[in-house]
Amino acid sequence: MRSSPGKYKSSLFRGDVHSAQAALWPGAKLSSLMQTRLKRPRSRRNWWRGAVLILALWPFVAWAAARFLIVATPVASADAIVVLSGSAAYLERTQKAAELYQENYAPLVILTNDNQQGGWSTSEQRNPFFVERARHELKRAGVPSEKIQTLPQTVSNTHDESVRLRDYAEAHQLNSFLVVTSAYHSRRALWTLRRVFDESGVEISLIPASAGDEQTFAPATWWLHQEGWAAVAGEYLKIIYYQFKYS
Repeated sequence: MRSSPGKYKSSLFRGDVHSAQAALWPGAKLSSLMQTRLKRPRSRRNWWRGAVLILALWPFVAWAAARFLIVATPVASADAIVVLSGSAAYLERTQKAAELYQENYAPLVILTNDNQQGGWSTSEQRNPFFVERARHELKRAGVPSEKIQTLPQTVSNTHDESVRLRDYAEAHQLNSFLVVTSAYHSRRALWTLRRVFDESGVEISLIPASAGDEQTFAPATWWLHQEGWAAVAGEYLKIIYYQFKYS
């Protein structure tokens, strides 16, 4: 039986197409692979440029982030200097308070008490409370014992301290406080105090201990230390929390 010429040509044509596709496909696949490989180096270069830029800018960003947390208000004098609790940060805070007392900013120093104990004291054979250590440092720096008072109630956070201080001011008819705290705590502390003392008639001012002293890392280097991340990055988390809770 003879095949139709048309069928024969159609078969040849299909065969040619399949052969052509088989011949061309490896080249097309190779071209696609080459394009992918050409794109990868460019993507890697962009990634490295971005990484280098971040590393170059990071010290300035870290410094600005730390500096933003530090605030102070001008003050001539006050009825009392207040040292906010800070557990292990008591040393830098009491040193600053003693300095202000010696410069006659106020005739009285008030301590808040977070009811936290410090390390073991070999001389006392116990773990003194941080408020006891703060009182000791003030006396050692020249503040008379009778000029140091402690809030009768214990406190648990900055807002709690502010409320207790307002109650104390009302009970003792005090009209102004000069608050001392750590540098990176100063912005949140001042914001909280002003909200709590709003319309109380009590004037609030604040002077922080210097950043870069023995208990607070400097704005330029805090990010090199684990404690610095807790102090600076952790403070931003607390600010966000306070904005939601106490606004």
